[in-house]
Amino acid sequence: MSQAKKRLAVLTGGGDCPGLNAVIRAVVKTALNNGYEIFGIENGFNGLVTGRMGLMDYKDVSGILPRGGTILGTTNRDNPFKFAVEENGELVYYDKRAEVLANLEKHGIEALVVIGGDGSLNIAARLAKECGIKVVGVPKTIDNDLPCTERTFGFDTAMAMATEALDRIHTTAESHHRVMALEVMGRYAGWIALHSGIAGGADVILIPEIPYSINSVIGKIRARQAAGKQFSIIVVAEGARPVGGEMSIARMVKGSFEPIRLGGAGEKLVREIEEKTGIESRCTVLGYLQRGGTPTPFDRVLSTRYGVAAAEACMRKEYNVMVSLQNDKIVTEPIEKVASEPRLVPVDSDIIRTGRQMGLCFGD
Repeated sequence: MSQAKKRLAVLTGGGDCPGLNAVIRAVVKTALNNGYEIFGIENGFNGLVTGRMGLMDYKDVSGILPRGGTILGTTNRDNPFKFAVEENGELVYYDKRAEVLANLEKHGIEALVVIGGDGSLNIAARLAKECGIKVVGVPKTIDNDLPCTERTFGFDTAMAMATEALDRIHTTAESHHRVMALEVMGRYAGWIALHSGIAGGADVILIPEIPYSINSVIGKIRARQAAGKQFSIIVVAEGARPVGGEMSIARMVKGSFEPIRLGGAGEKLVREIEEKTGIESRCTVLGYLQRGGTPTPFDRVLSTRYGVAAAEACMRKEYNVMVSLQNDKIVTEPIEKVASEPRLVPVDSDIIRTGRQMGLCFGD
């Protein structure tokens, strides 16, 4: 009687991100190429709790490399340790770790690949520590703010989209002699705003790590006017805030990994600029355009490298780790390290210094 094949499983948790399908493809193909069977779990941790999972084959990942989003589906609301169930119009929370263990045991799954950001990887770390589940994490977020890795997949695509948007609003700003602001994602870390701002020729970049003074921003605009430049381009991260002020909160969402929804930082900024200067000022919010669509070649390659490395870690039984990019090599780090503080832009970093040397204003 032939021995049963070893089985792995993969899920995508949290928000969608360019490159997710490339990771799934790499995990699946690497597992199959090495004699493993692999399950795809639907809709993140929801599928892990409810048992929605099925075996994947080569045909399931054919043609998905350039596709955005995730073929497995995802959610940023479901946590097995605090699983929301609606009862009589109210959300009631249950501990569903027993269901998770039962579903993995039912299908004979040896290890679980979790592709996600800080919320998903923190759950993965808890599943490893408290339930004994063997996990390997893959760092995913367009914000590029996960610790222990130099680059998360999805960031390059988001940065490219923001840069293209800056190129487009530049012409309107110049034609109409306006101040044009582009609000990009970045709750606590300003990597997207910083990189796209430099790439897109912005005049002002406002990031969460450097609280800004409106007088400093207006001073830059006035200095450009004095030099004959009758327009200005500003990139503002959604988490940017004035000195002594708070981040702009759009709304609160119950049951989410990230219950605070930011929004309005850019609109608040341009209103104040227009009131104080009389210069016509407009804001464009890039929003989910940063997270959608086809991944860049860089993200496709990085995602593929991460997926292969995650499957390889499972096969050599190196569990409870996150694959990581360090010095252009894929290595592993203990997954519990993801629970540390987010990786913020160092205010004394080379790229900030580069921006200052180019005459950029950071609002300080």
